Amino acid sequence: MKKLLILAAFFLFITSLNANAQQGGGDPAAMAQRMKERVKPQLIEKVKLTDDQAEKVLDINLDIRSKMREFRDLSPEDRQKKGAELDVDRDKRYKAIPLTDDQVKAVNAFFDDMRKQQAEQRRNGGGQR
Repeated sequence: MKKLLILAAFFLFITSLNANAQQGGGDPAAMAQRMKERVKPQLIEKVKLTDDQAEKVLDINLDIRSKMREFRDLSPEDRQKKGAELDVDRDKRYKAIPLTDDQVKAVNAFFDDMRKQQAEQRRNGGGQR
């Protein structure tokens, strides 16, 4: 009986690991798609963008985030400098969509709020699952 309970507990543990891996990890393209599906409606509603504008903003944001990952090994000063350069590039790309200056500010505020919410969730010991 003990062996059966241990096997059942082990099976549940492995199953939960597999479910978590499928939900949170894996293919970067699939993760990007899930992020777009979750964020795009909020971006359209809060910033008042068209569907096409929101899609382009999300593509730019994902590209910038991937470039920022390359800065992990840099010193804090270099990371800040490179980040500022990426911010300027990002805003130029937003304006090329085209977005107005007010829309660019609203998009940046939207993502700043999103980052703050995520940081708060991490501090409170959880994510959105």
